[in-house]
Amino acid sequence: MDESTPSSHRKKRHLSRRGVIGAAGAVAAGAALTPVVFAAGESDDATTTDAGTKPETFPATRSAAATGTGTATTAFAASYVAVRWKGTTDGAGIRFGDGAWQPLTAGCATVEDGGTALVAADAARSYEVKAPDGATAVHSLAIDTTDGPDRTFKVPSGPTRMRGVRYLSRPAWGADESLRHKDGQVDSPEQYYPLQTITVHHTATPNADPDPAATVRGIYEFHAVTNDWGDIGYHFLIDEAGVIYEGRYSGDDGLPAFDPDGNLVTAFHTAGYNSGNLGIALLGTPADQGPTDAAKASLTRLIKVIARFKGLDPQAKVTFVNPVNGVTKDVPVVSGHRDWLETDCPGQTMYDLLAEVRAAAAPR
Repeated sequence: MDESTPSSHRKKRHLSRRGVIGAAGAVAAGAALTPVVFAAGESDDATTTDAGTKPETFPATRSAAATGTGTATTAFAASYVAVRWKGTTDGAGIRFGDGAWQPLTAGCATVEDGGTALVAADAARSYEVKAPDGATAVHSLAIDTTDGPDRTFKVPSGPTRMRGVRYLSRPAWGADESLRHKDGQVDSPEQYYPLQTITVHHTATPNADPDPAATVRGIYEFHAVTNDWGDIGYHFLIDEAGVIYEGRYSGDDGLPAFDPDGNLVTAFHTAGYNSGNLGIALLGTPADQGPTDAAKASLTRLIKVIARFKGLDPQAKVTFVNPVNGVTKDVPVVSGHRDWLETDCPGQTMYDLLAEVRAAAAPR
């Protein structure tokens, strides 16, 4: 990673829960959280309300770690397998059961010292990893986000909005906050800097996802544990139905992505250029096919309200200056991941639509 690289993260099984697509806002297990709810439309006036809570049950996320290459088996049907190694990125592969080998590619996630991948496992109970020649520190994590034992959470009955845009808070999609901690301390402490740019990504997970909130939980486990980032890498994620998910933890004030002073929490989505750069990821792979109309509409509106909130012009170009190390990069204010690094992200079709998104998000 870059200036925000956390220290080594232990591999454990952690609790999580099923996402609720129709619900928004939530509380951590057993503890009340009063969400910040913004006035309807795109008002700059914030009001705090107590919407009340109700108990709901969700499955715990189960995970099983393995090291090295060879075959690994699990006691549960895996939703995803995450893999991380040091060394060249070419030549890594995975196969499930007696199936065919498939290459391991980073998709959106990038690390500076090797390769990483998250692969849909289709309920497999065994898999085999093949590492590139000379690779070291190979480890994998089988993840089940759908069939673990139930756990009860207190979920607010009212919606949570950011400047008129409804979103699911971290507890509402099942973010297990223990993933952010190690040895009783936050593994990747929050740092805040003024917002300069917005970067669009895709998650490189399957399209037509039947349970996108479960996929968000899988990505969280992948980023926080396997990639050792201590949290999910994006500030927001958007599924094909247009549902927006809060990503990187930014404090308990109820305002996603920002602190009370309006500074952006550093996340882990664009290696070397994270601080001051807000990341939004579309769930799925918008490469040969474009995003759904609902996803594109939510992306456009989210960019519009954030740009208005921070006084950015979505159609402008800027020289990004990393506030940690001074590294600069000339990029659009609203960029694609590939504008920063060599990657396919956010998919060719989505990348080609960014000009349309910028124009639609610009002030009129």
